[in-house]
Amino acid sequence: MDPTTEAGPFRLLFVCTGNTCRSPMAEVIARHRIAERGWAQVQVRSAGVGAWDGSPASGGALRAAAASGLDLSGHASTYLTPELVESSDLILTMSAGHLARARELGAGDRVAMLTAFANDLADDGVAAGIPDPIGGPDEEYAATFTVLDDLIDRVLTRLEPVVKP
Repeated sequence: MDPTTEAGPFRLLFVCTGNTCRSPMAEVIARHRIAERGWAQVQVRSAGVGAWDGSPASGGALRAAAASGLDLSGHASTYLTPELVESSDLILTMSAGHLARARELGAGDRVAMLTAFANDLADDGVAAGIPDPIGGPDEEYAATFTVLDDLIDRVLTRLEPVVKP
């Protein structure tokens, strides 16, 4: 995958199922890490393959983000559409099922599983996914947040040659 883009912002999209846990946490982490790096030209969004537009982040995701000083209180879920796929330069999914759906919507080679892209692995949909903490205890959300933070740091390091100002 070649995460290059023409002139304009680089648009990064994280995808999970309901867009209330994993992808919102990934979005807020990425925004924070991108701001730390001073990358004003990178835009980050999240969506879900089964999302109800406008749903808030789950309580566990809110608390996990807040424990790291990040705010998800303004999050509103977004359903993954062909238009959103088309407008994204790189789409990173939490599972093989999300990967398949993004491809069905036209993502082509602009989509990969987050774990595969972060580790610079070929992505044939068999890389390990990110378990969904929905309904689990806060410790499960915190563990998912930590995993996402590490993977996103690796993603941004990999994207640096493409997006660095």
